[in-house]
This record gives sequence, structure tokens and C-alpha cells, in this order.
Amino acid sequence: MANLLAPPAHKPEQTGPEADRRYKSLRLQVFMGAFIGYAAFYIVRKNFSMAIPMLAPFGFEKGELGTVLAMNAVAYALSKFLMGSVSDRSDARKFLPLGLVLASLSMMFMIVPITAFGNNHSLAIILMGVLNFLVGWFNGMGWPPCGRVMTHWFSQSERGTMMSIWNCAHNVGGALVGPMSVYGATWFGSWFYANQPDHYFLIGTFVFPAATAILIAILAYCLLRDTPQSCGLPSVEKWRNDYPKNYSEKSEQVLSTKDIFFKYVLNNKFLWYIAIANAFVYMVRYGCLDWAPTILTEKGVNLKDAGWAYFAYEFAAIPGTLICGWLSDKLFNGRRALPTIIFMALVAVFIITYWLFMDNLTIVIISLIGIGFFIYGPVMLIGVQALDLAPKNAAGTAAGLTGFFGYFFGTAILANTVIGYVAENFSWDMTFVLLIAACLLSVVFMGLTYREEQYLANKK
Repeated sequence: MANLLAPPAHKPEQTGPEADRRYKSLRLQVFMGAFIGYAAFYIVRKNFSMAIPMLAPFGFEKGELGTVLAMNAVAYALSKFLMGSVSDRSDARKFLPLGLVLASLSMMFMIVPITAFGNNHSLAIILMGVLNFLVGWFNGMGWPPCGRVMTHWFSQSERGTMMSIWNCAHNVGGALVGPMSVYGATWFGSWFYANQPDHYFLIGTFVFPAATAILIAILAYCLLRDTPQSCGLPSVEKWRNDYPKNYSEKSEQVLSTKDIFFKYVLNNKFLWYIAIANAFVYMVRYGCLDWAPTILTEKGVNLKDAGWAYFAYEFAAIPGTLICGWLSDKLFNGRRALPTIIFMALVAVFIITYWLFMDNLTIVIISLIGIGFFIYGPVMLIGVQALDLAPKNAAGTAAGLTGFFGYFFGTAILANTVIGYVAENFSWDMTFVLLIAACLLSVVFMGLTYREEQYLANKK
């Protein structure tokens, strides 16, 4: 397997106008491969949550299904960190499609414990938990190779803009899950379960998205390339004459696992600062998103209106992410800390507004739009900053560290467990206090990296 995934050797470097044209063409091609490949990971990631309401007639209870659902988040958090180091030593062109195919197969086989082991309840739950763990683990193979591609094909001064566009892939992929589930069941459900319409959702939720993702994996393999040097082109820093502070010729070499972890990642205090900041950013992101329907319905808002508020939050992410990435490149000269701090301060303003006017649906929706608009920029920029703060050949591991803190501590522990406990035993008012505190703490830890990025302003 190591030989199969090994990065391709560098080819003799081409120069001249033809090489320049080829560089521009390949950058667009590689970007498209990373975009559609990463979007496809999101159509085989959270599908189990959509199946939960349909599993009650099969005898499964919400509590045990919630445990199955949690396996996905835990696995994803661990994988994004650990598989990041593998990605740093692998060919991105092979690594991303491999992860996507394995995630798709794990999702596809989710129908087996539901249909074949329904009478053996305990075994069915265990198998679903294992499969959903594998779905989360293999999904963790999506971000690191994309981070590798983006750092090798796009230089630091343009990376914020390009990654803000690429980051919208998860909104695109996530938005497709619902329609694919509906139409997949309608189009293909009867092929497999002609006289069992209560089984049609299995095809729409699990099989149809998985089959589609496998086709996209093949397309992504055709589009992706590992590094410019593997295509006979110079490094992007040399091509654009845009060298970051930590650049050296060693940045183009494959590092050992020991060097990646202990020389460039775990001893980098600035990566730890943004990892902790990311935990608080994710606490706000999912603390607002996951609990919004519950808060609103408890306040008397009907489920349909609560659903539209949820949609508005997610949809506002796209322009907010694009603007934040563009500002970090053009206005802040490649610095990520300052725009992140500004956006998180504005998030706090909208959370306070949300809190004070919870009984006014119009203001609540406006507040959720504001939170969604401003929160996803920091989510994206912290990932970009992780790539900036580490050498290119340790980028996946660096981003994996911040991702682990975001999903494990920020989402699973703080946003889901802590906020749920506080809401149940105290009040929603206390949860808003926690969310505001999280905004402030994210600002504090991002502020600790501010001076490290000041060389970019001086360089400009």
C-alpha cells in the first residue's frame, strides 16, 4: 500500500512560454479535481442522520442510533489528524479517490445490518456503528490531500482566495444529500425492493449517493496531479516568485513521520494556538447550527420556519467564506489572524442579538444569517493558516491537528455534550453566555498568532 500511494518522482523542469501555459492549465484542472472530489465526500458522510427517522419501524431506538451517529464524528476527528501525516507522504491523486471509494463502500454496505440482521438487534447496531465509524474514518482522507494540493499549486498570497472558493465544496456536497436521498429512492427504490416501499429510503440514502461518489472519485483521479514538480514544472513559489517565511528547499521533499510530527507540527506553538482557537470556533459553529431548530420550536416557532432558519444559516456561509478569503489575501496581505478576529467579533454581536430577540422570528433569522455569514470565514481561514504555519510537506498533519481540535473538542464535547447538558439543567440563557465566551476565547488565541504574521505586511 505504501508503494502504491508513494508520491511520484520529480521530472526534469520545463521552462519557457509553453511551460507557463501548461502551469496555468494544470492549476485550474487540479483545482476542479480537488473541488468536486471534496464535495463528493460530503454526499457520503452524514447520510445516516437522514435515515434515523425512517429506522423506527425496523425496531431501532433513537438513543442507540445516536450512538451509531456519534461514531462518525469521533472517527472523523481522529482520522483527519492521523491520516494527515499519511497524506503528507502520499500521492494526492491516489489518496483522495481511494478515501472516497472506501467511504462510499462503507456507506453502501450500511443497508446490510438493517435488512439482513434486523432480527438480531444488538448485532445490527454493532455493525452499523462499525460501518459509520469507517465512513467517518475514510472521510478523514478528504481534507489532507486537498490541503497538500492547494499548498503545492497555489502560493501563500493567493491561497486565502482559492481556498475560500474550494471550501464551498462542502456546502455544495452537503446540499445534495437531501435531494439525492429523495430522488434516489424514487428512481431506484423499486428496482431493489419492489413490494417493500418502506425500504426504498435505503437506496436513496445509502446506495445512490455512494454509487455517485465512486463515479466522482474516478473523475477526480483523472483531474488531480500531486505536485507541479511531478509534472515537470517548478514549485509554485518559484513560478510566482512568492516565497513564504518558512520556505526552504526541504519543503519540496517527503519527510518522515517522526519529522512531520515532532519537528514541524507538535512543537509549533502557533499551531497549538490556532488549534485551541478552532475548538471554540467550532463550538460556536455547531452550537448555533445544531441547536437552532430546538431553540426555535421550544419558543413556539413551527418546524417549517425553523427549517428555513437552518437553511439561511448554511446558505449565508458561501458569500461569507468567499469574502473572508478574498479580504485575507487582498486587504490583509495574506494574514489570517486579523480577519478571523474581526469576523469572530461580529459573530459575537449577532449571537447577542439572537439571544435578546429570541421571540422575534424575523430578527432571529437575520441573526442566524449573520452568524452563518461570519462564522464560516474563520472556519476556513484557520485551516489556511495551519497550511501557512507549517512547511508544505507537513501541511496535511498541521491542518489535521486543528481539525481534530475543532471536531473532537469543539463539536463533540463542547457544542453537543456541554451545551446540551447546560440547556437541560440550567437554561438557554446560559448556553448563549457560553457561546459568547467561546467567541472571546477564539479571539484571544488567534491574537497570539498576530505578530507571527506581521512579516507579510512588511513584505508587502
